[in-house]
Amino acid sequence: MTSFSHDDFLRALEQHGYSFEVGQTVRGKVVNLDSDGAYIDIGGKSTAFLPAHEVLVPPGKKLADVLPLRSDRDFLIIRGQDAEGQISLSLKRLEIKALWERYQSLQESQGAIDVRVTGVNKGGLTVDAKGIRGFIPRTHVVGAETLESLVGQTLTVTILEADPERKRLVCSQKIARRQQRLQEFDYGQLVQGTVRDIRPYGLMIDLTGVLGLLHINDFSEKRVGSLQAHVQVGTPIKAIVTNLDAERGRISLSTRLLENRPGEMLDAFDHVMAEAEERADRMAAKQNLQAE
Repeated sequence: MTSFSHDDFLRALEQHGYSFEVGQTVRGKVVNLDSDGAYIDIGGKSTAFLPAHEVLVPPGKKLADVLPLRSDRDFLIIRGQDAEGQISLSLKRLEIKALWERYQSLQESQGAIDVRVTGVNKGGLTVDAKGIRGFIPRTHVVGAETLESLVGQTLTVTILEADPERKRLVCSQKIARRQQRLQEFDYGQLVQGTVRDIRPYGLMIDLTGVLGLLHINDFSEKRVGSLQAHVQVGTPIKAIVTNLDAERGRISLSTRLLENRPGEMLDAFDHVMAEAEERADRMAAKQNLQAE
């Protein structure tokens, strides 16, 4: 029988092109752990080394919880072979790269993530987003008497900007809160709010955390000359939801749908408001019958 030495094995590896390059993603198995890091079998001349500081270990967890022995996963090569043929790996950099890609995707889709507040500066809050440092501008923070009171808390935010090259992650709690609030509404729903502003084209209605637009053409079936003649800033008002704009975080409303006759909102506003629930229920029942 022909013997096959360790040197023969190394030459066979070289002949079959088992080369590794910095920046390459490789699959490996955890074969040993110590206080400095982990040793990973990636099929090279010797086991690769994963320093402990190149692993994202959640608070309260240990390296062994993240990297159980004999477990398989992908790693990123961060340093080529040394004199002994050992390669250095990173798990943290690979995960952070994937996180940046996810955050860029969420920026486009306006999806939400949870972040932990780590500090306060002049402009707002610093946050940790699974290992990536982020920032929430002061104008995009809601529901807190002081910024300092939020340190250590977990907030739900949307992403305003995700730029991995500049390492810039800017988030908004305000938009995330508005989107959550928007999900509480539905088409045809009767809502109640107060007039926040009167514009030439309609009323801005405060629905507690989200704005509703009651266009002047949707105020009454009859032409409206001046909205100020019928409502004032602060006037309570009930209306029907006719459209939901998730991107702008606004709701389109109508009181015209509550009228029993054209112009009723103009000459009997209080009466229409008093019967709003009954009229909305009647309208919904009629629509259900038509759907059947």
